[in-house]
Amino acid sequence: MAAPPPAGVYVPVPTFFASKKAANYNAIAAPLDLETQAAHSLHLAKSGITGLVVLGSTGEAVHLTNKERFEVLSSVRKAYDNAGYKDYPIIAGTAAQNIEEVVDQLRSAKEAGCQWGLCLVPGYFAGASTQDGIIQWFTAVADQSPIPVMVYHYPGVSNNVRVVPSTYTTLSKHPNIVGCKLSHGDVSYHAQICASPKIDHTKFHTFTGLGQQLLPVIALGCAGTIDGTAGFFPKSVVHLYKLSVKNQPTDEEVKERRLLQYKVSSVEEIVVKFGTVGIKEAVSRILGMGDRDGTRLPLAGGIPGGDKEWESWKEVIGDLDAVEKSL
Repeated sequence: MAAPPPAGVYVPVPTFFASKKAANYNAIAAPLDLETQAAHSLHLAKSGITGLVVLGSTGEAVHLTNKERFEVLSSVRKAYDNAGYKDYPIIAGTAAQNIEEVVDQLRSAKEAGCQWGLCLVPGYFAGASTQDGIIQWFTAVADQSPIPVMVYHYPGVSNNVRVVPSTYTTLSKHPNIVGCKLSHGDVSYHAQICASPKIDHTKFHTFTGLGQQLLPVIALGCAGTIDGTAGFFPKSVVHLYKLSVKNQPTDEEVKERRLLQYKVSSVEEIVVKFGTVGIKEAVSRILGMGDRDGTRLPLAGGIPGGDKEWESWKEVIGDLDAVEKSL
């Protein structure tokens, strides 16, 4: 059996594109900015983040060619190797629906230095898909993948396709399927997967995709989170994770983790609801990396409302920023 990614906090990193001020900027398809990509990745590692998901939904995987995918993945691995972060966990996302293309992307990801793949559940035919069809799809991918794969269930970007807990039970028995990311707010489904006695949780790790429910799902048995807010407030989310996994916290630690979960949840409700658009805005404004509206078409213009909208977030952002600076 292949090993799952280590428990902890992972960041689904955005893909950085050339600034509008750059000489090589192209409004139709801005070139990659691999220098900023590397700088952001290193900042996260230095801040205690366990690993990265590169080319997930936040990474605009569907906006990149396969050649660009390899360039991004290999550049991040090279940056880590050069900085002394050998074998730093990198999970490569896939969003294609054709099995052969997904497997090709996973082979390329291995060549680029990634240890795992995170495969989005195919949802184009969500209304007609069956659980057995989904099981067969992932089995075919995992049978051929040179790296262990994880199930990525994000109904919001895959036509609200359903994946029921019993499907994870079946898939968890495959020797090359080692976990899942659940990017939805159904805590009952989280419980039926990460607390299931029918799943060997030493070989199959369940991660929530929503940091706003990190504390409660850790209590249920989740291995951690793959969380967008950790991309701009990494130390805060890591600290919340460390407090959450304590089995015998002090009274003060109980109070601290509840308050910190409140602050993380409050930020996520206003920023991450805009997906990669909100995350890129926050990364740019808070960390000074990338353009605020540095996405590829059809995503354009940054957050609706611009400066005025950001100003309305100032108190909530400021509360968590103060925590980040204290750590």
